[in-house]
Amino acid sequence: MDERSYKLLNPGPVTLTERVRKALSRPDMCHREPEFAALTMDVIARLSAVYPESQKDYVPVLITGSGTAAVEAMLGSLVPKTGKKTLVVANGVYGDRAAAMLKAQGKAYHTVEAKWTEGMDLAATEKALQTGEFGHVVAVHHETTTGRLNDIDSLGKLCVKYNVPLLLDAVSSFAGERIRFAEWNLEACAATANKCLHGVPGIAFVVARASAFEGKETGATSVYLDLFRYRKEQAKGWSPFTQSVHVLYALQEALKELAEAGGWEARHTRYAALSQKVREGLFALGIPTFLEDAQVYGSTLVSYRLPFGVAYEQLHDTLKEDGFIIYAGQGPFQGQIFRIANMGDLTLQDMERVLDSVKGTIKHAAEAASRGTVA
Repeated sequence: MDERSYKLLNPGPVTLTERVRKALSRPDMCHREPEFAALTMDVIARLSAVYPESQKDYVPVLITGSGTAAVEAMLGSLVPKTGKKTLVVANGVYGDRAAAMLKAQGKAYHTVEAKWTEGMDLAATEKALQTGEFGHVVAVHHETTTGRLNDIDSLGKLCVKYNVPLLLDAVSSFAGERIRFAEWNLEACAATANKCLHGVPGIAFVVARASAFEGKETGATSVYLDLFRYRKEQAKGWSPFTQSVHVLYALQEALKELAEAGGWEARHTRYAALSQKVREGLFALGIPTFLEDAQVYGSTLVSYRLPFGVAYEQLHDTLKEDGFIIYAGQGPFQGQIFRIANMGDLTLQDMERVLDSVKGTIKHAAEAASRGTVA
């Protein structure tokens, strides 16, 4: 088994700091002991503090699972089983996945689709909302299919205008991008420990309006993913099911690091600098961003066109040999693009080494082509 240490440039899991990794070696703990309840309450408080504007009216609810589990729990629990339809605004893999979740739950929905290379179709979204048929809007904040940071400011204004609450997949944006809770009529957002928070895979959460659980019945079609059950027990620090204790230790440490480093805004600034370094360096090598308008990208991940004459597998394997893991394109973009994320314990020096590795790959491919051989 290869136990080399790699710098992860995929969109989660991320490269851990030694401090977070060390937290995984803390003593074993039973999840039914008061010490675990205290740990849970501390993590919930720290998650609430990531976006201070959410502290008054919103509450984080923790589950053991991936970011996808958090999204499915959010849609399953907060979208009623009957009543108005849900409007899914999609322009990538993760918008389509949200629609698939609602379908699996047997809930009525309609999808406003846009090409994956384009922004959300806000005109069609408003036209749909004008009908009064929809009880929720569902969207993805940072669509990592392409790296686009969707225009949730504009979508949120529509949610306020038509008084329809927004359920947001913030898995790849929470703690890395601005989230405007009140201005977007945000009922809840789903996220995970192992992206912008720099924790370990295994703990995810939904930050929801406290009022979403008051005087209402759960819409859950799953026992395990019922946020109402979690919310009730976590009010005192407990959980209806076994939580991933050591992963929670790591998340606690990661949240401490985030606060000490200046919070989400400082992290966003750091991400932006790393991303700009890579974009400018690749552009100098003749590698453009996949989306024509580079301004639409989020700060955490950018998609690029593959260099001429270089297959993804070749680029991936060369960078892996040099200590970096990049990410392939999804769906129709497979074999056309590669993606570089910059979350986790990464530095500008790391990005410089990535660029040197890409440069070497291009040079090798060009030399092979000139000899008439396969690189």
